[in-house]
Amino acid sequence: MKVNVKVELYQDKIRRLANAVTLSAEQAAEAVKSDIVASQTVPKNTGELERSGFMRVSKSKYQIIYDTPYARRLYWHPEYKFRTDKNPNAGGLWMQPYIDGEKKDFFKKAFRARLKANAGGLIK
Repeated sequence: MKVNVKVELYQDKIRRLANAVTLSAEQAAEAVKSDIVASQTVPKNTGELERSGFMRVSKSKYQIIYDTPYARRLYWHPEYKFRTDKNPNAGGLWMQPYIDGEKKDFFKKAFRARLKANAGGLIK
């Protein structure tokens, strides 16, 4: 029994899909950052801590970083009494729900939705 197999790789579609994956991951990480702001969990006095948040991308690693001298101290000490007049849900460990809490699937769902949209019909 003889079998002939012909494989065609469409490089342009593979490239489009790879670009869609990168773009979708960046958009999903940005969606997480936006959701953190919308859930009003970052401690807020002047708003500098919340404004200092940015996303760092390196290879396939996406990090949301809060860049103030006191960000680490406030994040790792949820026992502090945080002001709740500007952000009613303010507290420490504000990214923990996205790591292992009730919003741990938020990034996956956002990525999946954006990948389908960014793939231009390659993913159904």
